Amino acid sequence: MPEHAPRLLMLCGSLRAESLNRKAVEIAARAAEAAGAVIDRTAPKDLALPLYDQDDEAASGFPDAVLKLRERMQAADGFLVACPEFNGTMTAAMKNAIDWASRPREGEAQLACFRGKTAGLVAASPGKLGGIRGLPETRRVLSGIGVHVIAGDFALGNAHEMFDDQGNCKDDGVRAGIENVGTTLAKLTAAIKNS
Repeated sequence: MPEHAPRLLMLCGSLRAESLNRKAVEIAARAAEAAGAVIDRTAPKDLALPLYDQDDEAASGFPDAVLKLRERMQAADGFLVACPEFNGTMTAAMKNAIDWASRPREGEAQLACFRGKTAGLVAASPGKLGGIRGLPETRRVLSGIGVHVIAGDFALGNAHEMFDDQGNCKDDGVRAGIENVGTTLAKLTAAIKNS
């Protein structure tokens, strides 16, 4: 059977263009590409969706921005996820995007955006803990809707000191740890896709 490159959608729970988490997940994405994956990179505002409200959904359906994100999620075999930590958990932007994407839609299988897909998680923070408290929350939510989240996520503390002006990681050990998430995800997703 011919091998087909896994398609990974890069998601970042921070809406800031200069997000430390976005810089970290970009390193993982480049490593996944080097391991044979095709990366679909979301822009910061792709997750700037209206707050999920079931009454609004019933009255107006899915907003265009939600439909576009869902289409990209369904086309992906897995997700590279940057998990900023706000008050000890995932950000509202990330949770809101997951909530919209998990809603049933006529003609689609239940949880079509998530079920059977893979994910790798990274977090970055100026604090010493590196956003580590938000990672298990993100893992729990994604696992609960059918995503196979790989072991070995990466939390980067003191992240404001780790990147140069071009977004490159200045610490070889840290960079290798982040790259490992992307490489592992690409290889596992390829193995599942081509089995």
